[in-house]
Amino acid sequence: MTWSDFYLICFLVGLILSAVSFLFGHMHLHIGHGPHFHAGHGHGAHVHGHAAGGHDNGVSFFNVATMTAFLAWFGGAGYLLTRYSSLVIWLALATAGLAGLAGASLIFWFLLKLAATEQPLDPADYYMIGALGKLSANIRAGGTGEMIFPQQGARKAVGARSEDGTAIPKGTEVVITRYEKGIAYVRRWDELAERSE
Repeated sequence: MTWSDFYLICFLVGLILSAVSFLFGHMHLHIGHGPHFHAGHGHGAHVHGHAAGGHDNGVSFFNVATMTAFLAWFGGAGYLLTRYSSLVIWLALATAGLAGLAGASLIFWFLLKLAATEQPLDPADYYMIGALGKLSANIRAGGTGEMIFPQQGARKAVGARSEDGTAIPKGTEVVITRYEKGIAYVRRWDELAERSE
């Protein structure tokens, strides 16, 4: 095996593992307990580092994305240097190593930027009891309708039933009094406002 073959194998292995890592992360499939990177489905990007040397944001320099990037850049640079330059083997090896570190550092910088945009979810922001909204579909007596209400700057829809089983017409302002099995149980807002006076 020649040096150019060695570098080519490193490049191909790094490239293939990077693609596999990205695809498995994108589909949220995880193998084992090692480090992983996943993004997609509108949930933002999630970056996890489990190796030593981690930072406060949870990103470690030693993770699958940076290691496969190092391997690909190291192999690619080494292959090009051994095939198309007259550098001695050890100088080509050192230059390929620097290229690998540059590629891994670039990926690490990108992961840090992704991690900086993440915000922890606060369950209180998604607490539905007490939410005020309007019915977008009638609730028949003992039946189910639909309610629209704002949550985290977006309009949310949820199936709704009257708390006391009475009919409530479309367009009525209602308040969620309890939430069970994906159904919001509601009362008319004006009814609750009268009681509080």
